[in-house]
Amino acid sequence: MTAFSKYHGLGNDFVIVEEGTPLDLDVIRRLCERNTGVGADGVLFVGHDPPSMRVVNADGSIAEMCGNGLRCAVWHLARQGRWRGDGEFLTYAGPHRCVLHGDEDVEVWMAAPTFAADAIPAREVMRDTQVHVGERTLHLTAVGMGNPHVVTFDEVGEARLELGPLLQSDARFPRGVNVGFASREGEGFALHVLERGAGWTQACGTGACAAVAAAVATGRATRHTPVRVRLPGGAMTVVIGEDGEPARMRGPARHVFDGTFG
Repeated sequence: MTAFSKYHGLGNDFVIVEEGTPLDLDVIRRLCERNTGVGADGVLFVGHDPPSMRVVNADGSIAEMCGNGLRCAVWHLARQGRWRGDGEFLTYAGPHRCVLHGDEDVEVWMAAPTFAADAIPAREVMRDTQVHVGERTLHLTAVGMGNPHVVTFDEVGEARLELGPLLQSDARFPRGVNVGFASREGEGFALHVLERGAGWTQACGTGACAAVAAAVATGRATRHTPVRVRLPGGAMTVVIGEDGEPARMRGPARHVFDGTFG
C-alpha cells in the first residue's frame, strides 16, 4: 500500500506522495478521478532533502510550476516537522523561496513575470493586444510565470466557458496556455482560470500572479502593493515588484486527510 495525503489551496486540491514513489500515469489519472478516485487537480511528488516538488496534472501532463501546490507542499513538510519555516523549494521552474508565516499561511517568491514571447512561449508579445477569438475580439496580455498564461480584463461573463478552450488550443501558444479571465473587484480582482491539464480550477497561484502582473503592465494596478485576487475557492494576495523581481504570492494551504491506496 502507498501512503498519501490530500491538501488544497483555496480549493485547488492535490494528492501528495513522497518523491520517488513509483506511480505510472494511469495510476495518477485514476487517483485524480473525482467519481472513482481520491479526486484532485494533480499529484505532487514532494521531497525533503532538499525540499522539492514536481507536479503531474490530473490528465497525466507535467506542469512546470503550481503556486497553490507549492504552498501545500510547504505545509505538508511543516506538519511533519521537516520544514524550517524559511527556505527554498526546487521545482521544474527553478528554486522558489517559501516562508511559513503561521499555520496554513504560506508566502511564496514566485518566478519573475516575463512578457517576452520566447520565454512564455507565445508567437508574439501581447500587452492588451486586440485578438480575434472565435466570433469575439479580446484584449490579451501574455505572461510567463515559469508556465504560460494569457489574461484578459474584458467582461465576458459566461462566454468564458467557450472562449477559454479556444484560447487554450490557440496556435499562438505552442505549448498550450493557462487562460485567466479577470475583472475589477474593489481594489483587487476576481479571477477565473482554465488550467492546462486540470480544466476550470477553484484557484491558480501562478494565474493570480500572472493576472496582477498583467494589471501592473497595463496600468490597472500598482507595483509593490499587495493586490487581493479572489478566485472561486477564495482569496490570496500578490505583490509585483520591479521588472525582473519575483512575484510574491501569499495564501492558505490546508490538510484534508491522509490515506493509502494500492
